[in-house]
Amino acid sequence: MYSKINTCILQGLNGHLIEVETDLSRGMPVFNIVGLPDASIKESKERVRTAIKNSGYDFPLSRITVNLAPANIRKEGSQLDLAIALGILQAMGIVADFNYRNIAFIGELSLDGRLNPVEGVLPIVISLRNFGIKRCVVPYENRDEAAVIEDIEVIPVKSLKQVINYLNGEEEIVPYKSPISFSQEDEIQYDIDFSDIMGQETLKRALEVAAAGSHNILIIGPPGAGKTMAAQRLPTILPSLSFEEAIEVTKIYSISGLLTSKTLIKNRPFRAPHHTASAISLIGGGRIPRPGEVSLAHHGVLFLDEILEFKRDVLEVLRQPIEDEVVTISRVNATITYPSKFMLVASMNPCPCGYYGDPYHECTCSQSSIEKYLGKLSSPLLDRIDIHIEVSPVAYKELKGEKNIESSKDIRTRVEKARRIQLDRYRNKSIYSNSQLNSNDVKQCCKLTKGAEKIIREAFNKFRFSARSYNKILKISRTIADLDGEDLILENHVLEAIRYRSTDKKYWR
Repeated sequence: MYSKINTCILQGLNGHLIEVETDLSRGMPVFNIVGLPDASIKESKERVRTAIKNSGYDFPLSRITVNLAPANIRKEGSQLDLAIALGILQAMGIVADFNYRNIAFIGELSLDGRLNPVEGVLPIVISLRNFGIKRCVVPYENRDEAAVIEDIEVIPVKSLKQVINYLNGEEEIVPYKSPISFSQEDEIQYDIDFSDIMGQETLKRALEVAAAGSHNILIIGPPGAGKTMAAQRLPTILPSLSFEEAIEVTKIYSISGLLTSKTLIKNRPFRAPHHTASAISLIGGGRIPRPGEVSLAHHGVLFLDEILEFKRDVLEVLRQPIEDEVVTISRVNATITYPSKFMLVASMNPCPCGYYGDPYHECTCSQSSIEKYLGKLSSPLLDRIDIHIEVSPVAYKELKGEKNIESSKDIRTRVEKARRIQLDRYRNKSIYSNSQLNSNDVKQCCKLTKGAEKIIREAFNKFRFSARSYNKILKISRTIADLDGEDLILENHVLEAIRYRSTDKKYWR
């Protein structure tokens, strides 16, 4: 007696179609699962056995062999429970024959036969659709997440008994359609706003430029200057996620078990790990590789508050994902790649006591301690941060000022206009913002007037910029020009961009 059932496993964000082959034969009663199962799948034998019995069916006293094909891929996860149970029941003749090629089964079994929700349902359903599967049976609590993908039928079920009745034609289950639609026009409500920030116009302008071109930014200033407050409000001026971006973000949160809404994530992620975070928590990894903070911040913001309090070796692991926009985790059994297109926003004090250069407080640090403190941020990493901005404490008159302050909505309107210009400019390229331009793209897209070219040449010789810094200045200039709606980069655009790259010369000589 033989049966075959489709299911799916994940490696990173990519799914693999798995055929659960079940054979019942004569011999001593034994239950074997082969095909490189991990511990959680080996434990499923007891869950499956008990769930079948508690659902009102006899467990066969036969030699049971379950093969997870293809056998050369290591399988992980409890979502194979339902497929294994159905394979046994179909081999026994309890479940009627059906066209297994068009349907797949996902779910973890409780001992009483109920189906528990599982992690990673969205990337699983997307992968099954790509494999030509037309229908997917999922736990009831995963229905909203699975129904995000409209061109595959989602059958939500609550128990093993209900699945059996459905397959035998004894119960009709209508394919589930999500009641929640996705639209970029939907207004996302935030509890915080840029209008909360009093003063700091220079900082707000720098954040607007960073948001418009998806540039990384470093904010330097004394305690209480508003660095953290401003960084936390950056997502409120970023453009809304596109449907494709929302899918990518939701997939990452789904496999991480962090999807609380059970449907598409519509707002851009904002991740702010503590400075005690390890390299693995930032990059990802572990025995079963999981996405780290750089991937959880995909299409959003990674905020490192007090970046110099992080261990230097932890900070250095950021260099590759910032440059490549992906993280590759290599293990003995597999190599997994996670996306990491994020905006890095970092804040720092200029010295250990925090008051170096503060006009209102005296710095108590020695020159050597300041240099040692600043040395935690290496030049290669500093060079990868596009914008460096220094902020001062807010004056009393700015705190009590009654002038109208721009809201996040006002700033976001300009940012979205600049982003649309970039999307149109790069429609034939695999990039979406100025920060992603490579050297050849910079030459093609960053055209300067003669006056602007003269200014950047003189600044290059004066400040001894690196080649990377030179390209960063051109990219930032391009973004500022886009905010002004200009095709050519003008003198004032270059001057502002140079100001964002020369602040570090005061601290790192």
